[in-house]
Amino acid sequence: MTRSVLTTEQHRRVADAIREAEGRTSGEIICVLARSSDGYFYPAAFAVTVALMLASLIAAVALVSMWVILPMWQFAAAQLLSFATALLLLWRWPALRIRLVPRALRYRRAHRNAIEQFLARNIHVTENRTGVLIFLSLAERYAEVVADAGINAHVAQEKWDAVVSNLVARAAKGELAEGYEEAVRACGDMLAEAFPPATGDENELNDHLVEI
Repeated sequence: MTRSVLTTEQHRRVADAIREAEGRTSGEIICVLARSSDGYFYPAAFAVTVALMLASLIAAVALVSMWVILPMWQFAAAQLLSFATALLLLWRWPALRIRLVPRALRYRRAHRNAIEQFLARNIHVTENRTGVLIFLSLAERYAEVVADAGINAHVAQEKWDAVVSNLVARAAKGELAEGYEEAVRACGDMLAEAFPPATGDENELNDHLVEI
């Protein structure tokens, strides 16, 4: 069983923050914390392959310039051994993979994960389309607030960006629970202004932080 990133007490604090925020609005807030949004084995393997091919080319030119002639099978064997060793390292230590992947790709994978979580948690099927996902992927150091169609027309993107920036900054300091609490309160303030509590309003989504 995978160990939880946050403690039980920290989960309780975030859940309390969600309940307090939702008590001031008809909107719904869901928090998701991902350890990583992709395994990155194949992108990292591609990067390693390109690097090894370039290194082989440089090595071949250097050997020729020094009048060192190797049998073709020896050179090919060295290439295969290097490639196999690199793949073994990537398989054995997943943390190495993400360091070989461009930031743009990491962010695209994390954004895709955020959208998938938005749909998987049924945030898009709330009655008035006023659901909000606060998403953070640790490995990519990526955060995003995904708001449903009923909210985006009322809240400027700059406000969501401010929530994201603070959450990422808190996460960088290891203050995940505090970051989520502040993000939830900020989103609650924005939702309360545009969508105050309605008569007969029901809690449509679970009030807790989900770790994946």
